Amino acid sequence: MKLRRNESAAHWPVEMPPLSRFGRDLLIVTPAQRCFALSLPLASAMALGVSLVLGWRVAALLAAAAYTFYSYGSTSHDLVHGTLGLSSRWNHVLLSIIEFAGLRSGHAYQAAHLQHHSRFPHFDDVEGAAAHGTLLGAMLAGPLHQLKIWCWAVRHARRYRAWIIAEGLACLVILLGAVASWPVTHAPAAYLALVVLGSWTFPLITSYLPHNPHGKNALRQTRRFRGVVAEVLFRRHLYHIEHHLYPAVPHQQWHELANRLDPYFDLAGVTPIVLGF
Repeated sequence: MKLRRNESAAHWPVEMPPLSRFGRDLLIVTPAQRCFALSLPLASAMALGVSLVLGWRVAALLAAAAYTFYSYGSTSHDLVHGTLGLSSRWNHVLLSIIEFAGLRSGHAYQAAHLQHHSRFPHFDDVEGAAAHGTLLGAMLAGPLHQLKIWCWAVRHARRYRAWIIAEGLACLVILLGAVASWPVTHAPAAYLALVVLGSWTFPLITSYLPHNPHGKNALRQTRRFRGVVAEVLFRRHLYHIEHHLYPAVPHQQWHELANRLDPYFDLAGVTPIVLGF
């Protein structure tokens, strides 16, 4: 497997091995893992809706946080890369459904994220733009981030433009429906408010924190996180340098991928950011 970077091999301080040499088994996702991954964001979205109808505010907040985590940064991310072993049709359908539950376009996300992998740290990477700014800038970028991604995708993502436009229109219809239903029930508007607020964290969490656009090569442009707190708090999802180097590996295998890459990172002098111990 070739690394998706712009640098030639001569620019790398340590030669990173192809996945075929040390980890073809890391591409395997079992049926149980697949079902579990697909059920988590959908179950979280359903729990959010039920909690709001029943007036369970704390449960609604927890469900919204769970949906935000298990969709965009987990299952939807695997669907973007096609790493769950699904057919092309089901991959497209489930990506659209899971992201639509958060008032987002799954295929706009896919177009922007794949552009991010091929172009970061260049300035035509719309998803990684927040990494070039400040902490405050990344936080302030949240409210318009998804609209910016969608508009960029409509202009540039020719392959899935029909999906992107349809998903955007569907989101608009749902938004208008929530506004129209306000005199009868506040639950739809509350649902949309919570999932949209969750998406405002994406520029900070997925762009600013894990990237270093000033790094001289791919081993310095994404950060190496380690530690028990990182493991527990992010449920083994905070392996960004590993993912950038080997994007075909599903998130279920990132922990093992990191273990196998640690000797190479140590040899290259890639210092880990330790959260916890």
